[in-house]
Amino acid sequence: AAGAAKGLEFLHDKANPPVIYRDFKSSNILLDEGFQPKLSDFGLAKLGPTGDKSHVSTRVMGTYGYCAPEYAMTGQLTVKSDVYSFGVVFLELITGRKAIDSTQPHGQQNLVTWARPLFNDRRKFTSLVDPRLEGRYPMRGLYQALAVASMCIQEQAAARPLIADVVTALSYLANQGYDPTTAPAHNIISSSSKERPKTARSSKNDEGGCSRWDLEGSDSPKETVKML
Repeated sequence: AAGAAKGLEFLHDKANPPVIYRDFKSSNILLDEGFQPKLSDFGLAKLGPTGDKSHVSTRVMGTYGYCAPEYAMTGQLTVKSDVYSFGVVFLELITGRKAIDSTQPHGQQNLVTWARPLFNDRRKFTSLVDPRLEGRYPMRGLYQALAVASMCIQEQAAARPLIADVVTALSYLANQGYDPTTAPAHNIISSSSKERPKTARSSKNDEGGCSRWDLEGSDSPKETVKML
């Protein structure tokens, strides 16, 4: 996930003008022999807004289930549209589910629609995890991963982080050690707790978008999605 996010970061921040990928999805992420992710299929890529423009208007294209809602409804494309798509892919990694899966029960076929209500109750967080992990994951890591995913799939584009901040958060998360031989960490969570854990916030940039992540007022990049 961190490597794919770095690919988007290059398109958004290093290219001039920025490039909006427009079709970020799991099947467009290839792995080399060292399992390093590579973005492929730039057929729908679009040059981003320049000057004082906030978006580019274009015909709606992409893959159902991954398109940002504001782009699907208005055709207005920004780099935050790619951030939404990244959030869907990251949620696929966490859950082991497809963005759209007609084999799932009614109400669970759209991954984002199914997952969003579960973000509000910590007792249901474990139901978001790929069952093939068999409970072997650190709960703190799950909180951090869900914080990233939930921020990326915000309905309002301005509430989503920039991809550079996602890279910072995921790089920190990827560097956390975990011993898979230890007992499943989620067993320590009280079943009586209804409180939603602290989640990441993002500060506003000069353009009104989210530019930097913050948790409980911390300015340290390592603390941006650290769950207490």
